[in-house]
Order: sequence, then C-alpha cells, then structure tokens
Amino acid sequence: MKKFQPQPGFVVQAFRFALDPNAAQEAASRSHCGAARAAYNWAVGWVTASWWQRKAEETYGVPEEDLTEWRPWSLPALRKAFNTAKYTDPRFASWWQENSKEAYSTGLAGASAAFDNYAKSKNGKRRGKRVGAPRFKSKRKARPSCRFTTGTIRVDTDGRHVTLPRLGTVRVHEPTHKLLNRVQGGTARILSATVRHERGRWFVSFQAEVKHDLERVTRPDVTVGIDLGVKTLAVTADSTGEIRTVANPGHYDQARKQLRRASRVVSRRQGPDRRTGQKPSKRWEKANAQRNKVHHRVANLREDALHKLTTSVAAEYGTVVVEDLNVAGMLRNRRLARRIADAGFGEIRRQLDYKTLQRHATRMVVADRWYPSSKTCSGCGAVKAKLPLHVRTYECDACGLVLDRDDNAALNLAALAAACVTGTGVAGDQDTAPAVSKPRGADHKTRATRPRRKASAGRAGGATLPHQRQTEARDRTQAEALTLW
Repeated sequence: MKKFQPQPGFVVQAFRFALDPNAAQEAASRSHCGAARAAYNWAVGWVTASWWQRKAEETYGVPEEDLTEWRPWSLPALRKAFNTAKYTDPRFASWWQENSKEAYSTGLAGASAAFDNYAKSKNGKRRGKRVGAPRFKSKRKARPSCRFTTGTIRVDTDGRHVTLPRLGTVRVHEPTHKLLNRVQGGTARILSATVRHERGRWFVSFQAEVKHDLERVTRPDVTVGIDLGVKTLAVTADSTGEIRTVANPGHYDQARKQLRRASRVVSRRQGPDRRTGQKPSKRWEKANAQRNKVHHRVANLREDALHKLTTSVAAEYGTVVVEDLNVAGMLRNRRLARRIADAGFGEIRRQLDYKTLQRHATRMVVADRWYPSSKTCSGCGAVKAKLPLHVRTYECDACGLVLDRDDNAALNLAALAAACVTGTGVAGDQDTAPAVSKPRGADHKTRATRPRRKASAGRAGGATLPHQRQTEARDRTQAEALTLW
C-alpha cells in the first residue's frame, strides 16, 4: 500500500470526535472491530505456519532447497491469500459478508506492519526497543479498532452527524464544525476514518489533508526552559528572567479515595475466573464499569491539563528547551513511580515536539540527559558534585546564590539554547569563556546506591570484584568512543 504524500502547503491532521451510536450501530461497530482482529490473527497464523513447518522439516533432515517456501507478509500477498481463504475457512465462511471489506483490510495491514517491524528490528534497521514476532490478539485485551479508507466517509452538514461505510449515519456527541468548516471552505479533504473504542466510549478519528497555516508566536525572540517535576508539574524560566510555576494537579491522587471505594465494591462481587471458566456476574460488570469510569475521568483530566500547558508554551516562545528524561528508568523508583506516571513527562515532550514544529515552526532544543541543570549555578556556572533530591534550595558555594532548585534548573535550561551559538550554557554567563568547573561528561558514570567494599585481603594482590571489572571496562569503552569522536 503506497504511503500518502500530502501536497505542498498541506499536512495530514487527525480530527477526533466522540460518538453516540444506537444499539444497532454499536453492535455493527463491535462486529467490524472483531473482524479486523480475526483477520489479523489469521494473517499471523498463516505466515508463521510456514516458519514452524520449515523448522519441523529441518529436524527430519530435509535439504534446504526442498524446505517449504516462506510465506510473504506484504499487504497485497496477505489480501490475495485471505480472499481465497474466506470462502473455505470455517472461521470466516459463514459471516465474513456481514462486515465491510475495510474491516479485514485493517487487520491484514496491521499484521503486515507488525511483521515488517519485527524483521527490521531483528536486522538492526529499526531504532528503539527490540520488537518480537507478532502474536495473536486476545479478544479480552485487544482494543477494538477499525479503519475505513473507501466508501461514504463524510461529516454531515448539520454538524452533529457523521456517515461511515456499513455503519450509516451516526450521531456525534460534540459538534464537528472544526472539520466541517474546513471541508466546506476547501481547505481540508478527508482521507480516512478510524472507529475506536477506548475509555468506555466510541470515537471516530478523521485523517484529513489540511492546508497548513503557521501561527505566529507571541514572543518569537524569547527562549524558555522547562524543568519538569513532581511537586510542581513544571517551572518555566525565559531568557528575560521571568519565572512561572505550574502546579501539579495530581488528578490521580485526588481520585484515589473514589478508586479505593469502587475497587472494594468490585472485589465483593463475583468476577471472572479464567482458570475455572467462571463468568462475571451482572453486578460485577456494573461495579467494574463504575470503577473504569473513575479511571477514564482521571485520564481525560490529565490529557486536558497537559494540552493546555503545552499549547500555551508553544504559542508564546520562539525557542523551547526541555530535558531528555529517562522516564522508564524513573518509573522504577517505587517511591515516586505513581506521581511520575500521573505527571506525564513523556507526553509533555511529545506534544511540545509537534506543536512547536508543525503549528508554529519554532525551535525546540533537547538538553542532554547528563546535563547537570540542577547542580549548575545559574549565576556563576559552578557545578556541585552532589545535590540530593530532598534538598529543594540551591546554595552556591562559589558566589553565594540562594535560589529554588527548580527555578535554578529552568534558568540553566533557558540559557542552554543560547549556548548552542555562543556562551557556556549558564544563565548568568552567556557571552564569556567557559567557567572552570567540573566537565559536563564527568557525571556520565552511574553511581552505585551503596559504597563498594574493598577487595578482601585473602585475594591475591587485591583482585577486583566482577562488577568492578565491568565498570572499568565500560569506562574504557566510553573513553575510547570520546577519543574517536
């Protein structure tokens, strides 16, 4: 399937609306999403069957040239094979005509993309975490979703209904004027529609080709640094010295009392048991729906707060500086994991990334993960060797500056953007030579949580411990890389 390329001056943008389907439309939506999941599972089984067959034949001593051929996983090949199997396979023969062809195409396209990601990851051509082979989707865990690319896909002129293939005209919970006005004005063209069930509701997301008009920011010459935290969600400091603090709403902490009460009610009902095949009772399903409603409200409130924060920042400043936080590593801290997850550090960076680039065409600078923004004095540039997390006030031993820890970090981040052109990256010293302080890369080595014990006298010549040898080898590798660089 050829990837869509927008015309010059146009971008592909999504418009999502909540739906209010009737009982028949909801049943049809679930049927289409179930068909997409069934087609995905069929494609995974059809491709991997040849893998297991070849593996079995190898154990019998079959020569390489006589082994079963590999089955292709390209989308055209999967479509051709599925169009033949849907008439003969008992899993599809009796009901496949009840749904649109787009439902099965959705599942086949997902399977093709999954196999492509697996092959690229295995060959080292895909960045990020290692991707395993595609697995079957569970009916209980898979999120219902179906994508329509052909047929009648439109936003009705009344602004309260949308028309989708085989589902008909569905009422929308909220007005669709933000997309309807663009379509009627000739500045948008709908390409596809995706129906999805999440957070207890049905949503439709229209993928549209929209004319791209850049929005001018309020202060294009001002740089802002954003220091994220748990006690305060964000501290922003701009190049003019203005500091703002954004309080952490803590939506999950506020809802914990309700969640405890709702979870207690769920635990006292007869729930499902996969080991014995026990079905949940009606009272359990009702109580579980009430508990999920609290979770969905927390997620919606968090999403709304993060969008308001990132939109206001992206619309005001010409340059935004953020930190490259290791959020996955921070979540391993059991004392702070709940609050870090509730803050949404990764989502803030993701939203700033596309809002600064696509909406305003401004610059976003990502500070190095090892940049000591909290340990560096924003006045003179001196760097502290250690600054525990419980110390909330920064006190410089060199110049005597006393400042809030988060405010100091935000000022240093704001000055980092100017350091890319001139200066040292210190808030109070942007146009002078680098201060004599600890090198930036000095803190790259991870410190142990406990002091290492010295080698025992019983070891000949004071032999090093295994973890010490690994640390020394890692240090040598980093030194060689820096030398080559």
